[in-house]
Amino acid sequence: MKFMGKLKIGIIGCGGIANQKHFPALSQFKEIAEMVAFCDIQIDRAEKAAKEYGTEDAKIYVDYKELLKDETIDLVHVLTPNVSHSPITVAAFEAGKHVMCEKPMAHNTEAAQKMMDAWKKSGKKFTIGYQNRFRPEVQSLHKSCEKDELGDIYFAKAHALRRRAVPTWGVFPDKSQQGGGPLIDIGTHALDITLWMMDNYKPVSVTGSVFNKLGNLPEAVEGNMFGPWDPETYEVEDSAFGYIKMENGATVFLESSWALNVLESREAATTLCGTKAGAQIDSGMSFRNNELIYNTARNGLLTEERNSAGGAIAFFEGGSNKPEVLEAKQWLEAVKYDKEPLVKPEQAFVVTKILDAVYRSAETGKEIVFEQEPVASK
Repeated sequence: MKFMGKLKIGIIGCGGIANQKHFPALSQFKEIAEMVAFCDIQIDRAEKAAKEYGTEDAKIYVDYKELLKDETIDLVHVLTPNVSHSPITVAAFEAGKHVMCEKPMAHNTEAAQKMMDAWKKSGKKFTIGYQNRFRPEVQSLHKSCEKDELGDIYFAKAHALRRRAVPTWGVFPDKSQQGGGPLIDIGTHALDITLWMMDNYKPVSVTGSVFNKLGNLPEAVEGNMFGPWDPETYEVEDSAFGYIKMENGATVFLESSWALNVLESREAATTLCGTKAGAQIDSGMSFRNNELIYNTARNGLLTEERNSAGGAIAFFEGGSNKPEVLEAKQWLEAVKYDKEPLVKPEQAFVVTKILDAVYRSAETGKEIVFEQEPVASK
């Protein structure tokens, strides 16, 4: 169903990701949407957000269930810690709202399945906040994959390595609220873009290793990008790795860390190896600019082709080219004009299922084997 007037948005969670990403991005599209309600367990954060980004009559809540009772709200953004994604999203669908939920979909497969079930019953739009798909070099590589320029992609790496960049704010080190550390926080982005490039969402098994070697060492906090973290309250892993086998025989290696004694930091990056060519995206703390590199053989020689993102003029023909702004635009237009969002729930569900399997494999010391389920492609 297409909307005639402005979309009315309710925000649940007014913390860091809301202020750094969603509020500035959504405010670019006042002609088609407006933020009319703000909810946070800390009322001062909701009040501040409403004053800066809301309509004149924006409502303020501390209980998301009260916000969801407002029948004038068309869609909600769930911007809370990972463990609360599932109950809030399920309640939003039951209240008849469209939902944008921040990544990851949920902290484990069971919680994600509840979200999927509620979405399918609702008939509403649903997407997950994987804004890295909207980066220009990611979009370009995806087009190459759609054109089969790499051939059959049978091996890939999903990179999310930080040398020392443990987040020291919010609830990031709190396992009870986040469900995990770098694997679920930044590994999720790398895995999302890698599977999207491969158009491969049928994992058959996962073997994982999870480490907390540096998180509780006082001496390890030195040199952290965000200042020293508290080793006494650090409850999650500092690095995690997964070996993923797909139904068609392809293999993906996933690497993630907030703290690791490694020289090169690559984040939200991918390496793809196909039968016709290979490609990699270099991005993260070790790289001044994001870069897309292809490699192949041509006329008897090995060759590399480098592509850097082209320049753009902000606020010209569609506004900012920032990934979070493009993500917001695509999502709002999907709801308003009854289109399909770029990030599909079925795809995000598989990402969560794999991440959960890495944790479970590390805990049990066993390979996790999946039953095969159909999933939508592209």
